[in-house]
Amino acid sequence: MGAFKMCGSELKVLPEGAQRVAALLQERGHPHSPVMLDDAARTTKQAADALGIMLGQIAKSIIFRRKSDDVAVLVVTAGDQRVDERKVEALVCPDGKRLGRADAEFVKARTGFSIGGVSPLAHVTPPVTLIDQSLFRFDEIWAAAGHPHGVFKLSPQQLADLTGAPVADVTVDPVQEQVSQQNAIDLIAAHARRIRAETINIPSPCISVCRMSALTGWCEGCFRTRDEIAGWSQASDGGKRAVWNLIEQRIVAFQA
Repeated sequence: MGAFKMCGSELKVLPEGAQRVAALLQERGHPHSPVMLDDAARTTKQAADALGIMLGQIAKSIIFRRKSDDVAVLVVTAGDQRVDERKVEALVCPDGKRLGRADAEFVKARTGFSIGGVSPLAHVTPPVTLIDQSLFRFDEIWAAAGHPHGVFKLSPQQLADLTGAPVADVTVDPVQEQVSQQNAIDLIAAHARRIRAETINIPSPCISVCRMSALTGWCEGCFRTRDEIAGWSQASDGGKRAVWNLIEQRIVAFQA
């Protein structure tokens, strides 16, 4: 499957982040040490294929930034699920403020890991952590081990025990999400076609679906970035037309 195991006296050959995870697992008496997948396993699906497991058995780590205090919020979710930011906000933002997107610099500074290799444990600064309840469909899961190609085996209950994190419903219903997303795409695409020839008084792309995707950085309704949304009212007609052109390109890329 293109993987090899490192443990015990071999810890020193692991990358630094994976060494930290391996040391903590060893200290806690966890029976499974990290394995390093080969470089070809770059995506969650490729990692699952390399391990010979279902996509949902990959416990992927998603980091958000809580705006009220700049604390990292870690959601460990099944690889076949998508996190619902509104559900997470309801659980970790009691002041009513929102979650922000965590860029690579923020993730590295708060966790000590690079995006793609964020382990659910051994962080530089302990995050607020939530565990996706859908992981409990499986007896065995694999979580990131501090490196984009490092993973370790455990059970969902061991994940909860090792992190001390609560288990919660934090994901979007996949069928409902697909229908809602397609409705939004159809609406914004139709609007784009109607105004394609307009050069003045360019209307706003907003369709009242105001939810930012943590994966793309675009609004799931209008396909704009936060900066494009914030700057819309001050933009020239030429600038607004340029944003509409980007929106159409993003829709095509999203559906590809």
